[in-house]
Amino acid sequence: MASIRRAPFAAVRDRPSKGQSLLGRPAQSSPSLLHGLRCLLGGLPARRGPWRRSFLRALLFAFLVGFFWGLFSFPDLDDAGSLAPPHGFFFDPVRSANATAAEEPVDPFSKLLIIVTPTYNRASQGYHLNRLAHTLKLVPPPLLWIVVETKTATLETADILMRSGVMYRHLVCRKNTSVSLHRDVRQRHTALKHIRHHRLDGIVYFADDDNVYSLDLFERLRRIRRFGTWPVAMLSQSKNKAILEGPVCSGGRVIGWHTNEKGNNLRRFHVDMSGFAFNSTVLWNPKRWMYPKDAIELLDTVSEGFEDTGFIEHIVEDEHQMEGLPDDCSRIMNWRMHLEAKNRVYPRGWQTSKNLDAIIPLK
Repeated sequence: MASIRRAPFAAVRDRPSKGQSLLGRPAQSSPSLLHGLRCLLGGLPARRGPWRRSFLRALLFAFLVGFFWGLFSFPDLDDAGSLAPPHGFFFDPVRSANATAAEEPVDPFSKLLIIVTPTYNRASQGYHLNRLAHTLKLVPPPLLWIVVETKTATLETADILMRSGVMYRHLVCRKNTSVSLHRDVRQRHTALKHIRHHRLDGIVYFADDDNVYSLDLFERLRRIRRFGTWPVAMLSQSKNKAILEGPVCSGGRVIGWHTNEKGNNLRRFHVDMSGFAFNSTVLWNPKRWMYPKDAIELLDTVSEGFEDTGFIEHIVEDEHQMEGLPDDCSRIMNWRMHLEAKNRVYPRGWQTSKNLDAIIPLK
């Protein structure tokens, strides 16, 4: 009896007719592909030589190894964000061809400036605080503005601070300040206690709200290591001439003083309260500077005009521990004006309801 044997690869050798599509025969292509893979992997006896079967197996193995190696060998490069700098921005390496000036190195760890401002209710308070706020807003951070009022924190001052755009702390001095002579001293003392309690690390500067300051002053404050001082220009009590008070320097060293004092009862250091700044660690880390354990404070029991020099004597022993700013102390970086309307207070909420009638009415 005649037998008919079908060749194993007949399905592969078949070709579609002229009007037949390849997509119309999916059922025949899949078994053929599986049959070929089984033959390749040794599931069925192959009609080709063993050397060819070994070669195809090696080729398939190399392909699989390369495929999985490419997937898992570089996990750190799968996201372009991992190549970005830590600050999230890129620097353009292209520089101007005519740039000849050497670039100054930027210190990313700038010292904190702690600006202490005592203030009180008077007619020009809003003007002075707003002017100082605009000045401090131009100073590069970090900067902390500590504003101290007496008895209670007023809404008017709080509103100015909230709108200033400067990091601030609004404190209240609750001690008896009926004597205006010692009011500023006790307010500054309240700020020093706050700095000591919270161990704020930076450069402390007493900036009254009625003075005028240059931005260069705040830039140089960050260069102070322990205690820095500079000359201050001010108007005389008669307001008809300008006087100078502060250090005479040579190469950053204090070698003398500008003063207008006369007589034998002279201050030890001829420095205005706005003419010096110091490292805040002298308040809460005296061991670093080899100070006694007694707290450094502003005293309100000394005579008028001696509060500043008495405070400085607790920080430094003599002029050798001072740093003159700038090196030759030849620049005026702040002015003390003494311009106030005495016995006048600001209107509540900075608004007035009196004297609003027109003096010259429009026709």
